[in-house]
Amino acid sequence: MIRQAVILCGGAGTRLRPLTLNKQKALLPIQGKPILEYLVELFRKYEVKEIYFAIGYLGEQVKEYFGDGSEFGIKAYYIEEPAPLGTAGCLGLIKEALKEPFFMSNGDELKDINLKDMQMFHKENDAAATIALVEVEDPSSYGVARMEGDKIVEFVEKPKKEEAPSRLINSGLYIINPEVVSTIPDGFAMMEKDVFPRLASENKLYGFKFKGQWFDTGTFERMEKAEKEWKGLS
Repeated sequence: MIRQAVILCGGAGTRLRPLTLNKQKALLPIQGKPILEYLVELFRKYEVKEIYFAIGYLGEQVKEYFGDGSEFGIKAYYIEEPAPLGTAGCLGLIKEALKEPFFMSNGDELKDINLKDMQMFHKENDAAATIALVEVEDPSSYGVARMEGDKIVEFVEKPKKEEAPSRLINSGLYIINPEVVSTIPDGFAMMEKDVFPRLASENKLYGFKFKGQWFDTGTFERMEKAEKEWKGLS
């Protein structure tokens, strides 16, 4: 079973200002609890207790909140980026620690996913990387997956609703094999541009479709929706 996770929580949250002028966006509360804490609880539920927080903007707040992780039933480590490294570049700073498949997640989304099922799917397909895909009514604001069976062929970025290849979008949760990390270029790199397209071209990128809750909290409208509709972890 997977024991490690990397959580990306370094973004500045410019679309949520003024809330994020003095608060890390992943620490903004939903129903009285920081978004990031719900994600930690999800990982802990599935025995993923070694968590690396990739921090940047207002990163000291994340360190102050979680500390060494013992209060939350985890071991917390921090990837401190000297400059923004993108959604993939931070992995280069801890590649020696990533010797087995690991979870990777955005830190500003609410998710209720069966991680055991996702791990089984990843292993059964012998995938290099697996992306958790969620179905939405209108995918035009997201990267939309074009599928061949369970394989992801490509992501079409923000298509018109009627032209979208599916209604399946990247939920911001992945399983990554360690050999993928060794191929990520040094410095700034993006999973969405520098890693996933290459894996898709090699038929090594798979999509795990899940039915659990998922809320993007990147705008005021989406934050309000999450506040009203999030039901907590099942």
